[in-house]
Amino acid sequence: MNSSTLQIDEQVDASDFADLSLDIATTLLASGAHCGRISNNLNRMAKRWHFDVQLQLSFIGVVMNVTSQTDPLQTITRYRTTPPHFVHLRLLTEFSRLTWKAADGDLSFQEVKEETARIKNINHYSYLSIAVAVGISCACLCLLLGGSLMDGVIACVAACVGSIVRNFISQHKFNPLMSFVIASFVTTMISGANMILGWGTAPEAALATSVLYLVPGVPLINSLIDLIEGHLSSAWNRALFGASILLCIAVGMILSISLLGINNF
Repeated sequence: MNSSTLQIDEQVDASDFADLSLDIATTLLASGAHCGRISNNLNRMAKRWHFDVQLQLSFIGVVMNVTSQTDPLQTITRYRTTPPHFVHLRLLTEFSRLTWKAADGDLSFQEVKEETARIKNINHYSYLSIAVAVGISCACLCLLLGGSLMDGVIACVAACVGSIVRNFISQHKFNPLMSFVIASFVTTMISGANMILGWGTAPEAALATSVLYLVPGVPLINSLIDLIEGHLSSAWNRALFGASILLCIAVGMILSISLLGINNF
C-alpha cells in the first residue's frame, strides 16, 4: 500500500475536523470570500475525510455542523466569531490551493493544519504600498474624468493621506465605520482645498474621485453573489454593511464640504 492510499484512508476525529474547518471558514469570511467559495473549499476537504458539513454563515460568525459518514454518532456543532474583516485576496488563493491538495490526497490532516497556520500568518501588503497604489488609482480616475495633471496630483495626495489615516484608525481597533467617516473627511478636506485655491482646472473631478478608494466593492459584489446563490442572510448582512460604509463616506464628505464652505459641488 503506497503513502497516497494511506493518506486517503486516514481516520480523522469529527471534533478535530470541525475545529480546522471553522478556522478556515472564519478566515476566508473575514478575508473577503463569498459563501459559495467557503462552502466549496470545505466540502472538498469533507469529501476527502468522509464528513458531511452544513454551514450557516453570517457577517460576524459561522455555525457549523459536522457528521461522520462512517459513524453518524460522531456529530459536532460549533460556532466561532470571525476576526475583523480585512480583504486579503492572497489568502483566498492559498486556501483554495490547499483544499485542492487535500482533496487529491497530497497532504495528511496534520499537514493541512500546519499549512493553515502558515497561510493565516501571511502578511498583507504594507500600508504604505497600499496608500501609494490607492493614490495612483484615484489620480488616474481623476484624469479620466477630465481633470488636469494638477487635479490628478491633488487627488493622489488626498487619497494617499486618507488611506494612511484609515489604516492608522483600523490598527487601533476603533469602530471600522468611524474609520470611513474620518478618512472621507480628511480626503475631502485636502481635495476640497483645490476648489478653494483654484490650483487645478477641474477641481470637482479631484474632489469626486479622491474618495472612491473607500467604496466597499468587495462586500457589495459578495452580497450580489450570495443573493444569486441563495445565501440570503449573508447577502443582506453584506449589503447593509456596504450601505453603512457608503453612508459614512457621505457623512465625512458633507462635514468637510460644509467646513470649507463649498456651495457649488
